[in-house]
Amino acid sequence: QLSEDVERVSENLTDERGGEMEVHEDASSVILPDSELGTTTPSLRFSKTCLKNVFSVILLFIYLLLMAVAVFLVYQTISDFREKLKHPVMSVSYKEVSLYDAPGIAFYPGEAQLLSCKHHYYDHILPLINPGQPGDIECTTQRINYTDPFTNQTMKYALVVQGPRDVKKKELVFLQFHLNGTDQDFSAIDYLLFSSFQEFINSPEKAEFMKDCESSYSSWKFSGGFRTWVKMSLVKTKEEDGSETVEFKQETSVVNYIDQRTKSRNDQLFFVVFEWKDPFIQTVQDIVTANPWNMIALLCGIFLALFKAADFAKLSVKWMIKIRKRHLKRRSQVMNHIS
Repeated sequence: QLSEDVERVSENLTDERGGEMEVHEDASSVILPDSELGTTTPSLRFSKTCLKNVFSVILLFIYLLLMAVAVFLVYQTISDFREKLKHPVMSVSYKEVSLYDAPGIAFYPGEAQLLSCKHHYYDHILPLINPGQPGDIECTTQRINYTDPFTNQTMKYALVVQGPRDVKKKELVFLQFHLNGTDQDFSAIDYLLFSSFQEFINSPEKAEFMKDCESSYSSWKFSGGFRTWVKMSLVKTKEEDGSETVEFKQETSVVNYIDQRTKSRNDQLFFVVFEWKDPFIQTVQDIVTANPWNMIALLCGIFLALFKAADFAKLSVKWMIKIRKRHLKRRSQVMNHIS
């Protein structure tokens, strides 16, 4: 606008000078020499106009380049956002507790018999007085029969035991099983861990509850003739639909049991210890790192720059056309005046 005002003022001055020249020509009726007509003013004006046009073209190309960069940024931002939506980041957090909800330990002993079960604290397990003989069963146990969830034909027998709770006192559960004899080369007992023993007790359909647990959780084994030490840790996973699944991670160590009974026997003894590894519950959930509000703000800024650049380019083109028209008009006026 300032450049247009300046040009308008210069045009008015040019018109006034032209009028004065006509008045002087009418008054004196003197023909000027050719040397005086060929002044340097039109060439200077032409050079300035040319420089302005070149500068405007350069600016136009710069803004077109900026527009191309802005379009590329828009495309790249949208592509990155879609890629982050497809590949969320796994977030892991830890919650410290003093008491766990007592887990359920489901044993599948087969022909084996539970001899003893006790809760100990501070990792202190007393030596066995009469190994292989029935002892005290101080654990809360529940026996359940249900059909195999994978075959729906085989009946399964499970012995469900309440697991440890107090992690600060290092509470552990020590169990002893006895198997009178087996035809197999290797003897082992399967067991299954699920999240809450109390949910099992409160469940009206315990058989269906165990079928669901066997379908959802993994099973492990411990062998005869060893003391198997199982340290558990709890992992909670939050799904996309808001549901939460629970699973156990285990660290097992096996120690050889030295059977000091006097008579040689064909029976097998099983010893297993369950305790919590640490007081931290691990929570895993997927987090989308792409923030839609940041992307919207970035896109708004890019589109605003695009509109500004397009508006500037349009005004530059109009200004160049106007300058060209004025230049042609002045040139025709000069030629008419000379003629």
